[in-house]
Amino acid sequence: MRFQLVLISFLLICCGCFSQSGSSAADSALVNRRIEQKVRSTFQLPPSIDVKVGTRGPSEMPGYDKVPVSLSSDRHTSTHDFLVSKDNKTIIEWEKLDISHDVMDSIDTHGRPERGNKDAKVTIVSYDDFQCPFCSRMHQTLFPDLFKAYGDRVKIIYKDYPLIDLHPWAMHAAVDANCLAAQNADAFWDFADYTHANQKSISGEKRDIQEEYARLDKLTTDLGAKHNLRADELQACVKKQDETTVRTSLAEGEKLGIDATPTIFINGEEISGILPEAELRAVIDRALRDAGQTPPATTPAQAPSAALAAPRSGSQ
Repeated sequence: MRFQLVLISFLLICCGCFSQSGSSAADSALVNRRIEQKVRSTFQLPPSIDVKVGTRGPSEMPGYDKVPVSLSSDRHTSTHDFLVSKDNKTIIEWEKLDISHDVMDSIDTHGRPERGNKDAKVTIVSYDDFQCPFCSRMHQTLFPDLFKAYGDRVKIIYKDYPLIDLHPWAMHAAVDANCLAAQNADAFWDFADYTHANQKSISGEKRDIQEEYARLDKLTTDLGAKHNLRADELQACVKKQDETTVRTSLAEGEKLGIDATPTIFINGEEISGILPEAELRAVIDRALRDAGQTPPATTPAQAPSAALAAPRSGSQ
C-alpha cells in the first residue's frame, strides 16, 4: 500500500470553536480524532491502515501548530507533518522539499548496465521489480520504440527495487540479473526484456516458488551460454544468491522516498507509476531542452494527452 499523501492546499475541518488549541485533554483528543477522520476520508485510506496523530508543537507558520500524523501497516510506516490552526478549524499538509542538491547525486549508478549513449545529456534511472506487472508495462513503453526514437540523446539505467512482500520471486530474479550483469551488460538486458515480457510463464500455474526459482535460474544459465559467459563463475553466483547488492539498492530507494514500482528519475524529475508514452516523452523532451538539446520530432499519435497514469504496483 502506498502511503504518500497527495499535496493539498487546505483541508477544512469543522472542529468546533475553541479559543485556544489543546485547551484541555478532552478538547485535544477531539481535535486529534477529527484530524484522523479527515485524513482517512480525504485520502481514502483503507481500514487496515493505522492512523496515529502525534504530539502537537510550535511551527514556523504564524497562527498554526505542527502535528505529525503516522500511517502504519504490517509492512510500512510513514510520517507526514500537518499544520493545525490555533482555532482548530483548518489543517494544511506541511512538507519541506530539499532543493539543496541534485537528486541524481543520491543515486549510485556505478557499475550498473546502461542502454544508450554513455555521454547522453539525459539519464533515465528506473527502480524496477522484475515481477511487477506495471514495471512490465513501463518496460514495454521504454523499449524498443521510445528508446529507438531518442537514439543517442538518452541513456537508461535500471536499479533494483523488488517489492518482496508482494512479489515472491522478484528478489531471486534481481540477484540472477546481477549475476549476469557482473559479466555482460547485454546479458542483463536480455534477462530484463524476457522477464518483463514473460512474468506469467515464470510464475506458472501452480505458483510453486521453487519452480519459479528454477525457471529463473535456467533462463540465467541459457543467457550465460548465449553470451559466452564464464559458466562456473555464473553458476556459483546463482547458487550463492547473495542479496547484498539488491538490499543496498532497496535502502537507497527508501532514502529517496520510493515505495512503489516503477519509479523513474529523468535527470532528477521523479515519475512514480506508469505513464502513457506521450506523457513520458513530454518529460524526456523537457529534460532535453533543459540540457540544451532538441527533442526528436513528435508524430500526432504521440502528442501528450490528459490521460491519467495507471495504478502503481505498490498501491495494489
